Amino acid sequence: MFDLTAESRDQAQTLALDWRRLEGRNVLITGATGLIGSACARLLLERNRLGLGEQIGVTCLVRNAQKANDVFEGYGPEDGLRFVESSVEELAWPEDLPLHYVIHAACPTASRFFTEHPVETADAIVLGTRRMLAIARDQKVAGFVYASSMEAYGNGNDAPGLNRLLDESQVGYVNPLVARSCYPEGKRMAEQYCCDFASEYGVPAMVVRLAQTFGPGIPKTDTRLFAMCVKKAMAGEDIVLSTTGASTRMYLYTADAISALFTVLLSGEPGTAYNAANPATYSAVWELAETAADLVPDTGVEVRCEVDPNAPYPPEHHLPLDVSRLQALGWQPTQDLRGMLGNLMEYLKD
Repeated sequence: MFDLTAESRDQAQTLALDWRRLEGRNVLITGATGLIGSACARLLLERNRLGLGEQIGVTCLVRNAQKANDVFEGYGPEDGLRFVESSVEELAWPEDLPLHYVIHAACPTASRFFTEHPVETADAIVLGTRRMLAIARDQKVAGFVYASSMEAYGNGNDAPGLNRLLDESQVGYVNPLVARSCYPEGKRMAEQYCCDFASEYGVPAMVVRLAQTFGPGIPKTDTRLFAMCVKKAMAGEDIVLSTTGASTRMYLYTADAISALFTVLLSGEPGTAYNAANPATYSAVWELAETAADLVPDTGVEVRCEVDPNAPYPPEHHLPLDVSRLQALGWQPTQDLRGMLGNLMEYLKD
């Protein structure tokens, strides 16, 4: 059994952040019932419960209040928690509620959703980000961080390997005439808005390009590749990939993504992007699957490829990210790929 609350409580005590800047302030978290948003909120709520400083307001933007109550069961107003029910695109900020910081993490995450609902995906990313930045401008916030994606780099390098790390200036090719490109192209336009609002209106907006992020806290029904690999391995079933598994990338543990977002929120430079990834996790997709299988060695789970040309995944890509800019702010990852998958497996056992 994996204790999410204990992990957040430990982070609340050990993260070397300038917590004083958040004390007595109101932090808005969008996408608060998702993996990233809920973990950001839980960190602040546990900080409040520890009584380590003046209470931080934790305002969660949610689409469904009932789901939010389930996700944050056990927390309440006494912990600083408040819900605002709306979509990011249509949010009207309450006039009587001050706003000091924004962590913008609202976004669809499933490849199949991107291909089946590209318009809705693009709207949520682009229009939602523009709306949040306009609110941040009007409220004169002290900090705004946008959770972007490594998919902003498109196909990345031509070949696998760590000999050419992608720094924040080296975005690659994305075909805009493919429906699934709504996600990477949307992320790029959202980043553009962050840059523009910083330049034209002085909004302290910053971008964190997250490598594929996972860990305890994902929905138990999650069907993304990493989740399916772990579930298949736990069930003793072979892991069947719908692609060649040749794409290479870095990964990021959820708690490390949260520390990256808060580090940039409090120490980053407006109008700037920061890569967040664990270089130790760089691997091909088939290696991810093999690692999951290796965690249950007695079950005889095998990994094989049965290529489906219609599978809703991005084309082959190679994304070794340079994280030196983020590390210069004092950030370091904590979990390698085996640790990430192992913790996820413990969580899914419950």
